[in-house]
Amino acid sequence: MSLGDEHGYGGEPGGRTDEGFGGTGQTRTRLPGGGDTDIYGGARRPVRSSRSLITVVGVVVLLIAAIAFANQGGGDDNSSTTDAKGTGTAPTAATGVRPVTGKNGEIPSGFAKNEQGAQSAAANYLVALGSDGMYNKARRDQIVSAVYAPDIAAARRGDLDKVYSGEKFLTGIGLKPDGTAPAGLTFISRFNPVGSKVESFTGETVSVSVWYSALFGLAGEGSQNPVSESWYTNTFSLKWVGGDWKITDFTQKDGPVPVGRDQAASGAKEMADAVQQFGGFTYAR
Repeated sequence: MSLGDEHGYGGEPGGRTDEGFGGTGQTRTRLPGGGDTDIYGGARRPVRSSRSLITVVGVVVLLIAAIAFANQGGGDDNSSTTDAKGTGTAPTAATGVRPVTGKNGEIPSGFAKNEQGAQSAAANYLVALGSDGMYNKARRDQIVSAVYAPDIAAARRGDLDKVYSGEKFLTGIGLKPDGTAPAGLTFISRFNPVGSKVESFTGETVSVSVWYSALFGLAGEGSQNPVSESWYTNTFSLKWVGGDWKITDFTQKDGPVPVGRDQAASGAKEMADAVQQFGGFTYAR
């Protein structure tokens, strides 16, 4: 579902560099292992000395302690890791900085005043703006107040009311005039961030691009608008207001779109069950 086309948002493409979005790293822990462990066959083996046993136990204890230390992820909320670029880490890979704990309604708040905090804010705001809550007046007002800068929110709220409350728009996507799904159908609108990157950062303002997939449609038997997947990139302009990042504007463009795999589409019931059983994430990145 395109926020730019159907929702009346700007449609200018956000800039992209040759850098990719997101990234993952893997750490492999190799546990100590021996060779032949058959204690029943073959010739009788000599009894190990107590010194060898103590050595083996000591190695195991040290290994367990090392794994526990690596997984505890210490550091305070504002800490950052050492030179990520030097280790080849992608821009949106986990850095060890703890996620925010504050909330503005149902939306995370209190993001760090740095590039990572701005990326987290943009990803979380994208999820909120792409949720089915935008089709309910009360929830939409809460979302707009939470993600937009105060001087922008009032004007944006009026524009969005015209779009989301329009009977022609709602019936065109298969919803009833009040924005709810017809009986027997489940409305799905969910944006899933894949990665993000900073286009520019001045300390008080920042431009962040977020690449994401969007699930949109009505799941259920007889749906005339079955759930489909689309791919977009939104570029958000954010500024630091009242101790947090807030949206001042954003643009949207199509893609990048991956090649679809040769998989059969799920049935209407399976799709409806999935959206009810698998809740959306409350914190992105």
